[in-house]
Amino acid sequence: MDERELISKSKQGDRPAFRQLVEKYQDSVINMSYRFLRNKEEAEEAAQEVFLKVYLSRNTYQHQTKFSTWLFKIAVNYCLNKLRDRKKFPFSRLEEDLPAPAEFQPDKLLEQENLNRAIRKAIDSLPDQQRTVILLNQFEEFSYQEMARMLDCSLSAIESRLFRAKENLKRILAPFIKKDEI
Repeated sequence: MDERELISKSKQGDRPAFRQLVEKYQDSVINMSYRFLRNKEEAEEAAQEVFLKVYLSRNTYQHQTKFSTWLFKIAVNYCLNKLRDRKKFPFSRLEEDLPAPAEFQPDKLLEQENLNRAIRKAIDSLPDQQRTVILLNQFEEFSYQEMARMLDCSLSAIESRLFRAKENLKRILAPFIKKDEI
């Protein structure tokens, strides 16, 4: 069955069809949630809550947008609300995303660890809108168009938020960037 059929059957209450949609997107939703929440258990809980919301509102889905865009919009909103409830804004553990040093050299490892910590702290310090587009674009690889639909804003707003986020990150991380890397 293709995705459209699964969605159509899910709208009619077909639980096995909905289960197939969950199986298709579950890992992606957990991974994206983890980038926001930085906690495996919370990311798994977030995925469960997101799929429950999707199931309960499945009849509101319109085929004009991709199902994945609609799904991730719900997931992003859930994660942002969860973070607001915490009154803290920690984000992605970036160690997995950054290359490890080629050889075991303690000074290089320490330098890399310090850089990872600085990047995490820099992303944490960004305003919500900038932090969200950086995570969605750089780590989840959503296109500008997908992010605009997901976040209910214009393409130019996404471009502006990403530009400002990157400029802020450059400014914050300037002490860690060697002059010849700029």
